[in-house]
Amino acid sequence: MNRTAANQGTGGRNVAGRSVAGGSVVNAAADRLRWTRNDALVAIGAAAVDLLGFSVGTQSEDIPLTLSAVCALVAAGLCLLARRSRPVAVLAAVLLLGVVPNVVIPDVAPHFPLALAVALYSVVRFSRPAVAAAAAALTVPLASAGQGGTLVPSGWSLVANTAAAGLVAGAALVVNRWQREVAANHARHAERAVADERRRIARELHDIVAHHITAMQLMAGGARANLAHDTEAARAALVTLEDSGRIALREMRQLLDVLRAGEEADEAPPAPQPGTADLERIVTESRLAGTRTEFTVDGAVRPLPPSVGLTLFRIVQEALTNTRKHAGDAQARVHLTYQPDAVCVEVCDDGAGAPPPAARPAAGGGYGLIGMRERVALQGGTLEAAARVDGGFRVAARLPVPAGRGGEGGEHR
Repeated sequence: MNRTAANQGTGGRNVAGRSVAGGSVVNAAADRLRWTRNDALVAIGAAAVDLLGFSVGTQSEDIPLTLSAVCALVAAGLCLLARRSRPVAVLAAVLLLGVVPNVVIPDVAPHFPLALAVALYSVVRFSRPAVAAAAAALTVPLASAGQGGTLVPSGWSLVANTAAAGLVAGAALVVNRWQREVAANHARHAERAVADERRRIARELHDIVAHHITAMQLMAGGARANLAHDTEAARAALVTLEDSGRIALREMRQLLDVLRAGEEADEAPPAPQPGTADLERIVTESRLAGTRTEFTVDGAVRPLPPSVGLTLFRIVQEALTNTRKHAGDAQARVHLTYQPDAVCVEVCDDGAGAPPPAARPAAGGGYGLIGMRERVALQGGTLEAAARVDGGFRVAARLPVPAGRGGEGGEHR
């Protein structure tokens, strides 16, 4: 019974395999025969131009235009429908069909039909260099076969056909080179976009880890110190510790979702990125971590673009984290100012209990400050980060936000 089932399963796989293979053959054939609307327009246009030019040439020399010549010219133009999938075969067909008008009307002036030019152009564009060179070399003598009542082309006809074939092949080579440069530029832009996204994710990870882990460490230490004599304070610190850990996990999941984009559909939409509405939460966490922190807002509060709000949030987050790490028992002040054409934020600490200024991070040192500068530069703003003359450290940023920006797609407040 098992062997029978296995044989049936094997047979089913074989049948499926034959079906897939048959479908692949059909699809491949369909791809070879497929043509676009542009190909149809080129084919019709080439046939019309060749037919009109041949008619004018025969009438100017009082030579009757035969039905076989008309049919050959139209058929040569229609062959161009397959010029992308079968360029060599199309060129051969156009060359053969071009002999008909030359034979039935031998007295017509030498000519290089437009259909032949398009066919040769397609071979140079879509074939290997060796094939393209051979096709151009054969086109020169075959294009004038039958003209003047003889299969041997004349010297003038060879010169004219050589010039025409050279121009067509040169144009195709120029287009090939241009398209390679365009493809290379697209690849460079894509690589640059990937690199920029990696830097953005690195900044986000640094900000999340540096802020939340530092705050969790300090709050855990505070909870341990108060556990014996002040259980309520210890409980509040542990609750805040739990909330901070939950927020850190959520933000890191969002970044991981960005890295995994395209692998599978998200079951739920990502939470909105933090912005100025979350600054109060950051200040509260700073206070609970043991840093006395003031928060003031000046100006008419208005919605900001999400990228601007996120930049302000990360600047305050990084600055307060640096205060806790480097300034010891210091007092910090966060000041947010809404101006008509910009928004400014300033984070200062008094440096109480801090190490000497030489031990504090330099204005250009540390990945956090580099990340701040990159974020502000992306928004077209300015950033100042330096030690204060009277002690402490100051971080100030100004981001241009023209009136009217924000609105739709702005921060949710």
